[in-house]
Amino acid sequence: MKIAIMTDSTAYIPKSLIEKYNIYSVSLNVQFNEDSYQEGVELGPVEFYEKMDSTGIYPKTSQPAVGDFLHTYQEIAKEYDAVISLHISSGISGTYQTAKSMQQEIENLEIYPFDTEITTIVQGYLVIEAAKLAEQNKSPEEIIEHLTHLKQLMRVYFMVDDLGHLQRGGRLSNAQAMLGNLLKVKPLLYFKDAKIEVFEKIRTKKRAIKRIMDMLYADAQQDNVRTVFWIYADDETDVCHLREQFEEKFPHIKTETSYFGPVIGTHLGSGAIGVGWYKKS
Repeated sequence: MKIAIMTDSTAYIPKSLIEKYNIYSVSLNVQFNEDSYQEGVELGPVEFYEKMDSTGIYPKTSQPAVGDFLHTYQEIAKEYDAVISLHISSGISGTYQTAKSMQQEIENLEIYPFDTEITTIVQGYLVIEAAKLAEQNKSPEEIIEHLTHLKQLMRVYFMVDDLGHLQRGGRLSNAQAMLGNLLKVKPLLYFKDAKIEVFEKIRTKKRAIKRIMDMLYADAQQDNVRTVFWIYADDETDVCHLREQFEEKFPHIKTETSYFGPVIGTHLGSGAIGVGWYKKS
């Protein structure tokens, strides 16, 4: 059985790896008033943050159109027997549900939707792992089983610099956002049961970052970290500094730097940072 791998634009996988593993993708959308853009196709991260800052508009996001799914699956069916379709967490987007609804729509193609329950490059890591297994001629069931196991080993924490984006997105009330900004609260967010939840509310950016790093170092010191992901919004200064500090202490652990693209950046805003890692089995 010839198996394709498909994901969506929020995995933020480098183009070189997309091409290396022939990964298919559908784009989520970002809308500024009446203007809609496909993430990664019509609007990149640099342009997005510049546009958001210069216009003062709070954009909206939407999942890929059904037609985009249909077209992509039809293209895959020309060369493949099955596709593992890995998507942004079902708790924050309907993308996975759309993939699931397409299972009976394409002749001669078995569609295996997979809810990563995560997003950003941490989702991208699952996609690359799936692609490697497909190259090894593993069955869809074997790939899904391995991905399900990996999901239990992932950790990712986000620190938001501007609470206004969470407030406008419905994650915080107006009063919570106002009080948080006054007290310089920097909530740490994480994924719990596929949804973004507040892990802890910490005063000051410095303390919030230290809390994330303490958790990472605790796992690393136990030789229990496989890969670390450093994620930034519009400014990579902080994550580059954190990565350098970490690599000095743990040079044997693989690390990668990525970004919050337009869709995720809409909800986290400028100045957000994230640190994710996969624990060893």
